[in-house]
Amino acid sequence: MRSKLVTVRRVLSRVVAALAATLVVSLLLPVAPASAHGQLATSTPLKGTVVREPLTQLALYFTEKPASNAHFAISGPDGSRVDNGWSYGEPKRLDKPVTEYFMVNGVFEPRLYHTGFPAMVTVAHWPAKGRYTASYLSVASDGEAVRGEVTFDYQGPGTPAPAGWSAPTAGPDPALLAQAEGEGSTNPGATGSPVAPTGAAADDPAGATPEQRGDGFPAWLVPALIVVVVSAIVLVAARRRPAARGAATVDRRSVGGAGRGGAATRTSANPTRKSGNRAGGPARRGRR
Repeated sequence: MRSKLVTVRRVLSRVVAALAATLVVSLLLPVAPASAHGQLATSTPLKGTVVREPLTQLALYFTEKPASNAHFAISGPDGSRVDNGWSYGEPKRLDKPVTEYFMVNGVFEPRLYHTGFPAMVTVAHWPAKGRYTASYLSVASDGEAVRGEVTFDYQGPGTPAPAGWSAPTAGPDPALLAQAEGEGSTNPGATGSPVAPTGAAADDPAGATPEQRGDGFPAWLVPALIVVVVSAIVLVAARRRPAARGAATVDRRSVGGAGRGGAATRTSANPTRKSGNRAGGPARRGRR
């Protein structure tokens, strides 16, 4: 039993030490935001879906308006491009809000966005069935790069290219690339991590409305502290149990020893009485 308790104590000690080390490292390391600013919220069609009719436009909805020099491209199954320019669309309320993080007073705080701002990318034609990829590159209002792609399968009928149309070959604007590679360098207060735009929600150039700001503490801090405290309590309890059991064992032994000692005393007293009787016997006989 004692060996099991010792093993439990050792395991708990190691667990507490590992948790403490993890907590210290987490506090020392910089906290990264969970998502980029101006990110893609949804799209039409959705990523991974199947399109069965030739669409004239694809809609990519972002949490803020894409930059005016943003770059969009749509590639067909053979890799050739089928996009024919893009334009801003009408904002719409998102079915599922999107959370983004902004640094406020050295701590990342969440903001919830309910509105999507679309970029409507024109599709010139659908040359064949297969996988299509819509890629995008923009820069958010805080200077952070926004890039990614949406892939889907087209299983509708093929359509011819417009008369006189040729597949575009131009890449992103050099100024856009410079901003995207700098990721946040356009903000004078940036230090390698994205920060919140100055001012309230009304100053947001994209017109998005941030909501549900956090309380200033990283989300992982409270659960980590709870785990450490509970582990410490369990460890202390495990250390106290062997001591209590040892004391109880000593008490039982002492009580048993006292009982045996009393019995021995009584035993030793009996011979005395017997010897006294023997000694008194002849004396009484002598009187008679």
